[in-house]
Amino acid sequence: MNDYRVSAEFYDLLQAETDRRLAERRFARAAARARRAVLDIGAGTGIVTEVLLNASGVPVHAIEPAPAMRAALLSRLAALGADRRARVTVHAEPLASAGLRQTAGLAIASNVIACLDPTTRRAAWRDIATALVPGGLLLFDSPPTVLPEGPEELVPLGPVRVGPDQYSATVTRCPHRGVERVVFTYRVEREGRPLREASERFDLWPATPEQLTRELAAAGLSVVRAPDPGLTAAWRPLADATRR
Repeated sequence: MNDYRVSAEFYDLLQAETDRRLAERRFARAAARARRAVLDIGAGTGIVTEVLLNASGVPVHAIEPAPAMRAALLSRLAALGADRRARVTVHAEPLASAGLRQTAGLAIASNVIACLDPTTRRAAWRDIATALVPGGLLLFDSPPTVLPEGPEELVPLGPVRVGPDQYSATVTRCPHRGVERVVFTYRVEREGRPLREASERFDLWPATPEQLTRELAAAGLSVVRAPDPGLTAAWRPLADATRR
């Protein structure tokens, strides 16, 4: 996975409010119903983590191996009240190494699954199934099902002004050797003059719903109806308690 060394500087400034609204719509209701811990896989700068803490009263496990994003995550947590900070555990290692077994009643993987190559993705399902209690629910963003036909520019991010400076980003995607390559190009301008420009690329692996269903089933997870059309949902059947 990418280390986000470029994007971490710009992420919250350009994307936080949009991501927060989306997270509240997609995950807050499920978190409010959680009676066991909630797992935030790939917590990033902590936008989803904060939504989960606000919506629930249970412990939250935030998994974030990338140091640059984890620094932003901890800065966000530092600004929260002590009661919410007391409920969150930050894991600096991948889920497979976190030692979470039958811990969570809800697992969230926001903007993560598409970034995993097929082998890593299949391993992730097994790790998530291990972390979920029987009857636990997984919610994740559906990866792309097909590759784009050619280069395409997506909706730009920003501009956002900070003092005399203007921050923005262009986002492009294109097919590249069987994956969808997304490139973020960040720019900082002062009074119309360019100060800095930096880019970071991310590869997204497509997967059809049928393929995901087979992979999830192999890990002991059953696909169920998701609360949002952009999400896929799966749960660990209660019957798994007799097999694990």
